[in-house]
Amino acid sequence: MNKSDAIRILFIFFLSTKLLAQTDSAKIQDSFLFKGQLSIWSHYNENNTLPLWSGIRYIPQINYKINLKKNNLIDFEASANLFGNIGLEPFDSSNVDGKTKPYRFWARYSTEQFEFRAGLQKINFGSATLIRPLMWFDQIDPRDPLQLTDGVWAALARYYFLNNANLWFWALYGNKNLKGWEMIKTNENTAEFGGRFQSPVPGGEAGISYHHRIADSREFSIPEFQYANVPENRIGLDAKFDYVVGFWMEASWVNKGKDMGMYTNQELINLGVDYTFGIGNGLTLIFEQFLAAADKKAFEFGQTTTFSLLNLTYNIDLFDNINAIIYYDWVNNRIYNFVNWQKQFNKWAFYLMGYANPKDYNIPSIGATENLYAGWGVQVMVVFNH
Repeated sequence: MNKSDAIRILFIFFLSTKLLAQTDSAKIQDSFLFKGQLSIWSHYNENNTLPLWSGIRYIPQINYKINLKKNNLIDFEASANLFGNIGLEPFDSSNVDGKTKPYRFWARYSTEQFEFRAGLQKINFGSATLIRPLMWFDQIDPRDPLQLTDGVWAALARYYFLNNANLWFWALYGNKNLKGWEMIKTNENTAEFGGRFQSPVPGGEAGISYHHRIADSREFSIPEFQYANVPENRIGLDAKFDYVVGFWMEASWVNKGKDMGMYTNQELINLGVDYTFGIGNGLTLIFEQFLAAADKKAFEFGQTTTFSLLNLTYNIDLFDNINAIIYYDWVNNRIYNFVNWQKQFNKWAFYLMGYANPKDYNIPSIGATENLYAGWGVQVMVVFNH
């Protein structure tokens, strides 16, 4: 944990104790909430260097709301991500890792049609489900039952029109790590900015998004493409409709303002459809076709990767459901399989997950020093929410 992270966590602790002290004297219309999520998991895969991995994570969260006149609101959220992992080769070797870092830390002012939120927050949008071209600021894995992702330090303003259209503006600063699909980091001395407009259209809704940043490629693996400042612009389009079945389109184009060979332009396109069949308690099917291209000139589609994705969800009863995700890599002719059985109670949830993947794994795993999901494996997770 670096110095800045330590300062931020201390500030979260200070804020939480201050809010606790104020609850006794707070007005009736104000509210304070403390909650948390504890998860414990164990994972076995004989293909890994350390076959047995176990971990524990706790995310404490506080929320404080100040209700103002005319339905105006000021609210705060602060949470931390405390976790530890241990990998074992029984009776031979082990690896222990752990970290404490801020998870969310923001303040917001909102009215009936406007909100402004500043701090460490999650920003995501778009219509796709499994592989998202507009995954610009988060790293949510569809196979993760908890849908965890690091936030970004940002200011976000949103205005909601009376016809349900909405307009977004954002600015980011101080985010050192890679976000979403990024291959090179942002120059730490520059701010990022962008916006989005989303509007109802006949049968659904559509949106257009834009983002600008100055990237730093000095740590890039190819020496001739190493620059201190690389202007980068992103444009995203998405639309979702509902005519008998739900279907959507989501696309993103990333252009770098300096020559980076085939990495100068990237195009990501997703076309998807979903439908719930009247089988038993309902079988929901999601299918997506994904195309990624990287070219020196935009829209050449000379270097492409194509995936077909299928997601099946069946509710066994009120407390149990089973979910399966299948990826097919058309370039390498490989299939990736994942299945998850979930049992949900009031505060407890149990997950039993299994997968069968190629040992030469080509789907990125977010935040892992070693890819734990190559080959065959099983994972058990217990979650307690309070």
